[in-house]
Amino acid sequence: WHRSDRSERNRTGSGKPKTLDSLSSAAAINIWKLAKDSFLHMEKEGFSFPQDSQAIDVITEFSIYLLHIIDRLIYEKLPEEERGPLINGIAGQLLETIVSNKTDLLGPGDYRGDLIDRLNERLGNYAECSFDEDGPGYDFNRYLGQQVAVVMASGDNKWVVEQVMDIEAAEMAEKIRPVVRDVLGVRDL
Repeated sequence: WHRSDRSERNRTGSGKPKTLDSLSSAAAINIWKLAKDSFLHMEKEGFSFPQDSQAIDVITEFSIYLLHIIDRLIYEKLPEEERGPLINGIAGQLLETIVSNKTDLLGPGDYRGDLIDRLNERLGNYAECSFDEDGPGYDFNRYLGQQVAVVMASGDNKWVVEQVMDIEAAEMAEKIRPVVRDVLGVRDL
């Protein structure tokens, strides 16, 4: 069943090349899902998110982390004239999703500017962190853990950094590879 004509059609589509928008959208949806799943896992493990803003901000931090991993994975695999627009497209799709969710959870507001600033700051800081063929280095994952700890500072969440570094980051980093391979079509990761 897994090798059926249906699977072949899904891989090759309708014969039309995938557009930048469709690739960006598909990658952003997968990033959001993985980020949300990690948030829900932390909640299930007993971490407290008493405010809706904390929940959306943790998912945002996870999403930015995953976006940067995608950028690192495709860095030498795609020419810059393709990589740059793709990463910007994914970032734009994520931004729309985050703004929409913030509006739904927190009410109307001007969230876009702050999110763009956060995205640019985080991506710049992640760029300074180690990353090799095995994925993000200790400093990369520690930075994520620290950002999540800042978001959750008001709660009783003593082991946030450890949970994020040891469990959530590792899971997300592993699960984003099939997205790069199967959704974006970048092989040899």
